[in-house]
Amino acid sequence: MGLYQFFYEYFVVPIKENQGYNPVNTIVYAIILGIAVILLYKMLKRMDIRVEGRFFKALIPYIILGPLMRSMTDVGILPRTYLTVSPGGYFVIATFAIASLYVVWRHVGPGERLYPLYRDFGWILVGGLLFVLVINLDKVNFNWEVLKYFVPAIVIAEAVIWVLTKKVQLIGDNKTLFYTHFYDATTTFVGIQFLGYWEQHVLARWLIDTFGTAAVMYLEKFLILLPVVWILDRGMGDEDPDLINFVKLTIFILGFGPGTRNLLIMLMGG
Repeated sequence: MGLYQFFYEYFVVPIKENQGYNPVNTIVYAIILGIAVILLYKMLKRMDIRVEGRFFKALIPYIILGPLMRSMTDVGILPRTYLTVSPGGYFVIATFAIASLYVVWRHVGPGERLYPLYRDFGWILVGGLLFVLVINLDKVNFNWEVLKYFVPAIVIAEAVIWVLTKKVQLIGDNKTLFYTHFYDATTTFVGIQFLGYWEQHVLARWLIDTFGTAAVMYLEKFLILLPVVWILDRGMGDEDPDLINFVKLTIFILGFGPGTRNLLIMLMGG
């Protein structure tokens, strides 16, 4: 098998035929993500931008852009191309976010003015996508029945995390990450268990097939997240706090982005 054929089979065909992820592209995308996290962290350090509350709030609209664009693609408002579905769509959004940050930083520097300007530019991009959505509402077949399953499931799931935050300090210290990933697990559980959707990721798909229920997503999330935050908080205590915060920010995005995408796709009938 030649290099082009290998790339076409494992990276192009899964997107063209909506096959989901396979072991090969999953590993490659994970490596790319790891490299990107390191490079972005070094970039922020050079720009003298701290990974803290102000930066997180300014980043929120860019985090919303990805799932919004993907859901609009799945309902036919945006064309389905490598640049509008995952992971290509997230590369596009990341490029917008990084380029916007650099432009604003070059204009005002790393001071207080950076964060509101960066945030507002992001909201302008979100507003543009929402405008496209509004003028194409005839292509959307809203399915509010989703909430009949989602609301009780999310209440129970997050209640479990709330109880655990009171019992386990490590979970309490990282409650936002656990709440976010159980939100993601809930959207997957509801979509697969009740609405006929399917899982695109290799490990999650295997677990669901093996256990016969999408509820196993909660266990998967918990068993992956717990050792990761333990390593970050206990095993990397001597590392730069900005690095740890940036890794946690990445973990948050990996939960909030797919979860919101799933919920929007179900609500919009994608």
